[in-house]
Amino acid sequence: MTTESPLHNKYSLVRGAARRARQLQSGALPTIAAKSIKACRVAQDEIEQGSVKFVLPVQTVEPPLPVLS
Repeated sequence: MTTESPLHNKYSLVRGAARRARQLQSGALPTIAAKSIKACRVAQDEIEQGSVKFVLPVQTVEPPLPVLS
């Protein structure tokens, strides 16, 4: 697994914030003192401040299967 910057691209930032927001809605405690009570905003602030990190799996390329004739 590799640790990616939260600003690697917008798509990964949105996915990370959405996952963290679901965790917050399920009862996880915020890692920062947020000004907002909305889970999505708190998740974005946590990622922006670096208190929450998300890890992307390393993609492996499988060799093609041999063709049987």
